[in-house]
Amino acid sequence: MKRFSLSRYLSIVRKEIIQIKRDRPSLGIALIMPIMLLFLFGYAVNTDVDHIRTAVWDQSKSQQSRELISSFVHTEYFDAAVYAESYHELEAMIDNGTVDAAIIIPPDYAHRLDNHEQADVQLFINGSDPNIARTASANAMLTLQNKAIRMQETRMEKEGMGKLEQPIELQSRVLFNPNMESIVFNIPGLIGLIMQNVTMILTAFSLVREKERGTMEQLIVTPIRPLELMLGKITPYVFIGFISFTIVLTLGIFWFGVPLKGSFLLLLTLSILFLISTLTLGIFFSTIAKTQLQAMQLAFAFILPSVLLSGFMFPRDTMPVVIQWIGGLVPLTYFLEILRGIFLKGVDATALWQDITGMVVFFSLILTVAILRFRKKME
Repeated sequence: MKRFSLSRYLSIVRKEIIQIKRDRPSLGIALIMPIMLLFLFGYAVNTDVDHIRTAVWDQSKSQQSRELISSFVHTEYFDAAVYAESYHELEAMIDNGTVDAAIIIPPDYAHRLDNHEQADVQLFINGSDPNIARTASANAMLTLQNKAIRMQETRMEKEGMGKLEQPIELQSRVLFNPNMESIVFNIPGLIGLIMQNVTMILTAFSLVREKERGTMEQLIVTPIRPLELMLGKITPYVFIGFISFTIVLTLGIFWFGVPLKGSFLLLLTLSILFLISTLTLGIFFSTIAKTQLQAMQLAFAFILPSVLLSGFMFPRDTMPVVIQWIGGLVPLTYFLEILRGIFLKGVDATALWQDITGMVVFFSLILTVAILRFRKKME
């Protein structure tokens, strides 16, 4: 049995160091990625739900109603983001994601309180995210209870009255997911996350595979244009991804029992746009990487942040604005809103135009950058 040789060991170490120096992309991923992920996760991971975007329909327009609104805002759980003038306006804002809660104060609110009668206040909550819905419901109830106790104490001090009835009654209504079931919220998100990861990895190897097999030179000398090459690489995987998406979508509806309230055809149509976007992202990674290993590293380096930044696990509203902008570079961010909007709210394309536009812009930009990078490599 040969003895351990320090010189042979050191020669292997030197050889490996040389290979690491030559493989700079992998070295950069190993050194820079942990730092970047720490900062992203440190700011993005926030399980606290506060500053819930809230619409207010104040029909009373009195001093008492303004004090009630202030009581909600001062808790820092509710932000009076916008004022509405009708139920239709409130529902539209909840449908398109402008707000997650709505407070409705009736016209006779001040009159009933002045006459020591019980006043009703309505609260609409977007139940598509159970975590936000539970927080909004619990804190709204607590806010009104505290407000009612203070009003009772004031009345007793001024008028010397005995025990009073509850002055304010909260009537809350959870929309879209009344039972606040997590599976109804999670399954649509899982469908989007799985399809993004699978399709992106499919095309991340496409151009790199040509390089490793030595067929890239043959493509370069042909009259084919970069756009034709990119779209040609993507097209077969669009069909594969569409079939895969249809299968997991069907399983989500019939196996897991998640009701689809919106248009099945609209969801399938928008899924094609999403698949094209993620496949193009994979092509972009393929123009950066020199080997299939590097392509895999880039793909996985993108997957982990996308889980958090897209709103799959944590509400995007709780993230700093800069982190939300970075999340705009993830196609899953837009498709999650589309999935949950169609699944839970039953909205149409008009309520999703911002997310549709976001995916179109993302696809156009990433395809342009990929074409420009490929041209550089042909020079």
